[in-house]
Amino acid sequence: MASIQKYKLKDGKERWMYVIENGTDPLTGKRERIVKRGFLKEKEAIKAARDMEYEMEKWNLDFKNKITFQELTDEWFKYYKSIGVKKATIRIRIYESNKLLTYFSNKKVRDITQVMYQRFLNEMNKEYNINTLSGINGTAKMIFKYARELGVIHNDPTEFAKLPKKIKTVEEIENENVQNVYFEKNELKEFLDAALTHGKKDDYFIFNMLAWTGMRLGELLALKWSDIDLENRTISITKTLYNPNNNILSHELTPPKTSGSVRTIDIEQELIELLKSHRLLQKQVKLSLGTKYSDFDFVVSKLRPPNLGYPYYLKLVNIRMQVILKHTTIEKHLTPHSFRHTHTSLLAEVGVPLELIMERLGHESDKTTTKVYLHVTKDRKKEASEKFGKLMRSL
Repeated sequence: MASIQKYKLKDGKERWMYVIENGTDPLTGKRERIVKRGFLKEKEAIKAARDMEYEMEKWNLDFKNKITFQELTDEWFKYYKSIGVKKATIRIRIYESNKLLTYFSNKKVRDITQVMYQRFLNEMNKEYNINTLSGINGTAKMIFKYARELGVIHNDPTEFAKLPKKIKTVEEIENENVQNVYFEKNELKEFLDAALTHGKKDDYFIFNMLAWTGMRLGELLALKWSDIDLENRTISITKTLYNPNNNILSHELTPPKTSGSVRTIDIEQELIELLKSHRLLQKQVKLSLGTKYSDFDFVVSKLRPPNLGYPYYLKLVNIRMQVILKHTTIEKHLTPHSFRHTHTSLLAEVGVPLELIMERLGHESDKTTTKVYLHVTKDRKKEASEKFGKLMRSL
């Protein structure tokens, strides 16, 4: 309902105006007002306000009836980016929303039903794993919640949707081999030996750092010398490298994956010696090249032209790893992330509890890590059972 008000001009003459409250802008959270001044008579202001309210209602109704899922998603992204979400997260949301758009793009939002959305999830289940599907569903929930806030819909089609579960066959379960996600001890030695013999000058250092610390690759590439305390033998992990376009000249340091990822880990003397050796090599390169070396203080930096001193991007390290694997007898499909699972297996083998391993790795829960841990410790559990049986039989 419009508010009709009288006001005075500087010369003392009276005029009329209307003020229409237009709700709250979901992008800014600020109240919106439509104000029109300059009417000579009160009845003119009343008529103009009614005409404006009619047009606004007509536009709002038209907008709610006709807006497509593509248009809604575009509007939602404007809002989502305005609340300070990390770039890496936005990139994930774009990927997930694109999956939704392949199915719903030109459909009117009001026409999307719960049955339609459940059918979409069932179709996606044939192509994507449960983690990807859960992410897509999470993005859909945020978009449709935004639609409710705008008043476009009253019922959220995602509210009662169920993520379909893939039921594994007996053959699939029997063929599962958790050992394929990490290096066995002899394989790790073979790989590191190959990195030393066939790798570039810093490959051996990079892959030893991953093996000894269990860091994520992005965390290692973001590491600076100021994060390393050689005297107290600790590494502080406070950031990760963000470079989605794989452009070595373009990088950004962002907070780690979760708050639990910020951590300080203890390291052994062997790694201290390796760090000292690598720092000496890095200093020699700096001295020989002078201003040609861009010093960002990164622990892992380009030591060969071009772009000396810049941090590697993740894909480049993976390429180096695949080259080295060709010089080994290892037939598993392993990536830099495999070193985290290898770290888990080695810690489990020497009896470190799972909760301490999780703390060192910097995550609260991870299915693969748990699987690796249980696989490595199953013989110890069997031994414990046998000891218990022996005790009971002696009673």
